[in-house]
Amino acid sequence: MKILYFAWLRERVGTGEENIAPPAAVQTVSQLMDWLSERSAGHREAFKDRKLIRAAVDQVHSAHSISVAGAKEVAFFPPVTGG
Repeated sequence: MKILYFAWLRERVGTGEENIAPPAAVQTVSQLMDWLSERSAGHREAFKDRKLIRAAVDQVHSAHSISVAGAKEVAFFPPVTGG
């Protein structure tokens, strides 16, 4: 699975993307964030305030409760505002 990080999430994690193979127990976006938080201090810092994080699973905006089973790509980004 490809994980993409945008804006300040990328800065905190230290990369814009990574390829991972989460364990089978990781079934939702929220569980994926939990698992990613254990990878490094940067990941932990990036995911500490979940209400500030949006996700897209295979390029579809998704709630944190959505399944990631079989997903090819999950992107994480801050809320987007227009002007």
